[in-house]
Amino acid sequence: MATMSAASWRSEREVDAAGAAGLSGPSVASSRERALRQRSEGRVRIAVAAFGGVTRLTDLAEGGALRARLPRGGPGLEAVIVNTAGGVACGDVFAIEAKAGPGAHLTVATPAAEKVYRSDGPFADIQVRLAAEAGARLDWLPQETILFDRARLRRRYEIDLSATASFLSFEALMLGRLAHGDAMGEGHLEDHWRVRRDGALVFADALRLAGPVGTLLARPAVAGGNRALATLLYVAPDAENRLEEARALLEGARCEAGASAWNGLLCVRLLAPDIETLRRDATSFLMAFRNAPLPRVWAT
Repeated sequence: MATMSAASWRSEREVDAAGAAGLSGPSVASSRERALRQRSEGRVRIAVAAFGGVTRLTDLAEGGALRARLPRGGPGLEAVIVNTAGGVACGDVFAIEAKAGPGAHLTVATPAAEKVYRSDGPFADIQVRLAAEAGARLDWLPQETILFDRARLRRRYEIDLSATASFLSFEALMLGRLAHGDAMGEGHLEDHWRVRRDGALVFADALRLAGPVGTLLARPAVAGGNRALATLLYVAPDAENRLEEARALLEGARCEAGASAWNGLLCVRLLAPDIETLRRDATSFLMAFRNAPLPRVWAT
């Protein structure tokens, strides 16, 4: 199904079943109660710049449970974001900022899948801000996020790009751990994306699943029974010209997959029954599309 349009993929991308299992809305706990419940917070900021054609670190700030590690070797500079808390729980707050200066090349990855655990009410919040200046290249390539039953997660991505910058992101979600017999029956997930080029909004996307997530995923208009989903976004001067290449790379995919290009960007959507199938197809696509190996942590 590689030739289907990603723009039309699962048109019912915002689904709400409020009131199910007591997950009808945000927690009404007081600020003191929220503070007592909060288990972890973390923040990391990284910036790089090009000096004589070599990308070097110019700024690194870490706080709380988040750390950045910088393995040597490879093109550009690679940053691996580590969550020392061992996962994401209710009330956790994390913030990540990454910036590639003019002509620099920065790849951001994670060492393993991020796990979002069951919540007794409060949301876990993750804020990501990314920027790439003129001629820069920024690749956002974390490994998948796994949501446990009754997880409650809100994520927001703000990306600011120069018109001559290149940006590639890949975000995968697994709702439940099927290999362990753990299905996500209830919960709440929100993903919000905003991408701007030279200050103009070029991409806005929102996904919301609330209440009986397992039941919702079974609907043909939502996920058709699949539990693993991913979005790849490529924003660059040549993005629209690479649509046929992207569709050709998806021809052998076992996932349900589709690609579309518009407004100076290319978007690929993937759906699979399990994360292993999705990772296999995504790894093959990313290596060919980037014409480069994936971050080394993906193979460990």
